Amino acid sequence: MANIKQQIKRIKTNEKARQANMAFKSSLKTAMKAVFAAVEAKNLEQAQTTLSFAYKKLDKAQAKGIVHKNYVARHKSELACAVNTLK
Repeated sequence: MANIKQQIKRIKTNEKARQANMAFKSSLKTAMKAVFAAVEAKNLEQAQTTLSFAYKKLDKAQAKGIVHKNYVARHKSELACAVNTLK
């Protein structure tokens, strides 16, 4: 454990940020699973609405620096391909 007051403070803030990032990542994965569930159920309308929500989550995660831009591009492509199988 750190002895310096500023380092103790940084440890606390880093832990808060880590917890927030983990929660956001979890909600991101849930949003992506919702798209695949809609595709599995062959529900085009629901798939499109959940796709736009998942896109929003992915873009926000990239903007916050939680995930890499290639991760976002890869998953957007994968989700779009899955929804396009219904058309």
